[in-house]
Formats: sequence, C-alpha cells, structure tokens
Amino acid sequence: MPHEIGFLQNTGTLAHYMMLDKIKTFAEANGYTILRYDVVSANRELIMKAPGYSGTEEIFIGFRTYHNVSSDYYNLTVAVFTGYVPGNTFATQPGALLSGVPAHNNRIDYWLTLNPQRIALVMKVGTPVYEAAYAGKFNKYAFNSQFPYPVAVGGMLNGEATTRFSDTTHGIPYKGNRANMRMRFNDGVWKQVLCHPWDNADIAGSTYSTRDTNNSYPLEPVILKDAQGLYGELDGIFQISGFNNATENTLVDAGITYVVFQDVSRNGFNDYFAMRLDA
Repeated sequence: MPHEIGFLQNTGTLAHYMMLDKIKTFAEANGYTILRYDVVSANRELIMKAPGYSGTEEIFIGFRTYHNVSSDYYNLTVAVFTGYVPGNTFATQPGALLSGVPAHNNRIDYWLTLNPQRIALVMKVGTPVYEAAYAGKFNKYAFNSQFPYPVAVGGMLNGEATTRFSDTTHGIPYKGNRANMRMRFNDGVWKQVLCHPWDNADIAGSTYSTRDTNNSYPLEPVILKDAQGLYGELDGIFQISGFNNATENTLVDAGITYVVFQDVSRNGFNDYFAMRLDA
C-alpha cells in the first residue's frame, strides 16, 4: 500500500488546487483510472475508479475543491459514487455522497495513502489543525454476495459546508454518530453509523479508554455499526490512546508503520487515531 508524505506551498496556484493535483497524480501512478479531471472550473474536479483487490472491481471515488475568498475558506470535497456518467455534474453522479474537508490556500502538509479499494488523507493546515478524509471500500463482515459494494465516505463536514479550518465544532468522522461519517447499505441508503470504540455502549460498556502498556499502544479497529448490527471496519484507520502520546508520532507493528493524528485541534485522552501507511 503506497503512501506519500510532503507539503504543498502556494507557488503560482492555491494550495488546495495543488492538493487535488497531488491526489490525482498519486492515484493514477498506483493503478486508479482517471475518469474526469477538470482544472478549468473554479471548483476543480477529480473522479477516479479504483480496481479493488480483484483488479476488476469498479469503486468510484471523487475529490473536488470549493472556496470563497471573502470568507477565507479553501476546502476539498471527498465523495463516493455508485457509477460514473460523463454528462452528469459531480454532485449528480449515481449514488453520490459528499463531505467537505477544510484545507488551505497557502501551505498544506499532507499524509496520503491508498490501496486498490480506498484512499485516505490527513492534512495539517492553518494554526495548525488536522483534517482527515476516507473514501472507498471498508472491510465488510459479510460475503460478497451479501454486501457487494461496501463503501464509506468520511470527511469533516456535513456535505459541502462553508466551514473554515478555524471552526471549533467540526471533527473527524471516525468517532461516528455524525453526518460526516456515512456507509452505503445494500438498499442504497447512506447510513449515519456509529463507530466502535468511541461509540462503545452496545459492545463493551458505556465508556472507553486505554493507555499504553510498557510503551506499547493497542490499535483498535474502527468498526461501523448501528442497532441492527456490525457491518465491518475501516481499512487502515485505528483508534489509539492519547495517553502520553502526540500528533505525528509514528509506531511500527509487525513491520508496518502507523502515524498518529489528533482530532482537529483536540488533544484529549480519546481524541487520537492512527493511519496505516504501508502494508
């Protein structure tokens, strides 16, 4: 699973435009098919098709930019679709679900990783704060015939909200039970799901907290669930304790590197997650 870590500076064009181009270049170099790349419109658009682990799947993932100079926000949108129609707008692609991600016009530090079924991104922007995105398949608890297209969208905002990175109310999708974390179910409905271990009451009690053991930190899978059942877990995203921990720390487990991030500006005990880089 390839990854790229770097930063983008406003040198001739806006940084969130450059971030979109980075996603396109990175995905295309790693087996994704580019279906649309519009760099002419003010809101630039990228729609891609991921091949899945079989190499023959069709997983439709999109990103686009949106901004307002007077309101000083420069954001990305992360999206998943059920198909692609060339004549349709970005938002009217089949089965579209969109979520905004605050970004920046100046500098963006980024951690970008993908595999054949999903793409995940963290950006450090502004003051700084950390903004996350996830799009594509998750690892389902079902047979292929039972759940043929298990996809999720995790952004930072409910739709394409006009929210600047400095807003103090938005948060990572991975804590669940919020509109910026959606899972598509077999009936075509985008469910607003709970996420274990943060939404833990119906599995193992009403509270959740851990700490390290001899400097070893457990990585808890982020399980998508609701009152009807457990559906699966996000691919490469884990809860990790914030006890004696810090954003941008790295850890290695079984030869695989993970990076630790906080929830926007929050640094409480339960405000951290880890993203897998290579597998």
